[in-house]
Amino acid sequence: MPEIKLIIVGVDGSENSRIALHWAYGEATHHGASLTAVTAWHRPALFMAPPYGSLPPEGYETQPKDDALAMLERFTADLTPTTPAVDVRTSIAEGNPAKVLIERSKEADLLVVGARGREGFAGMLLGSVSQHIVAHAECPVVVVR
Repeated sequence: MPEIKLIIVGVDGSENSRIALHWAYGEATHHGASLTAVTAWHRPALFMAPPYGSLPPEGYETQPKDDALAMLERFTADLTPTTPAVDVRTSIAEGNPAKVLIERSKEADLLVVGARGREGFAGMLLGSVSQHIVAHAECPVVVVR
């Protein structure tokens, strides 16, 4: 089995992603690996009203990015310190969550995601992001239920 040095976990603010983060943290502790929690964000759509549309609300450019970073900081702050300590980092990227995580899988030894995220539908075993990642990631993937 190849050595695991870097684990990347996708976090979207859902309870499933919190569980995946804690699982990945335990795995990083076990392997002596570093852990990077990644979330993707995007600018919200502006509603157009006739005849010229509307001005973006204050914070339009920075608020989604700031919210994503704050959520990651909250989630990682909940991790219980271990011995030896795990090097935990956070990373945010603008774009589609599946594409962001697949791109990051190129540098990872293991990619971890929750079975369903914020937009999961009841009854689905895997969310669309999880399914896409399992099919296209460039490293082993663990989907945590």
